[in-house]
Amino acid sequence: MALTEKQMADRLELIKQISARKKRMQKIYAKGKLVRTYVNDERERAPRVNLTDKYDGENINAWTDASKYAKEHYGEVYHETTRLDNDWD
Repeated sequence: MALTEKQMADRLELIKQISARKKRMQKIYAKGKLVRTYVNDERERAPRVNLTDKYDGENINAWTDASKYAKEHYGEVYHETTRLDNDWD
């Protein structure tokens, strides 16, 4: 079964579009590879910081006083919820 002239022209146009897209994608991938290489090189050159030495293993994000945290962040709500707690002892 032979293709008509219109079918052949459409097919050739599609092949050209795919080829052009492939070339554009190759350029994009090449630029991406260049950027990844640059970022990796910068990471290797960056000085390493050991956080355990800096903070002596202490968790600087942890609250050590729960009542102080509750009072600071919840204030009156904390007081109203816990004010009767000692009545049951």
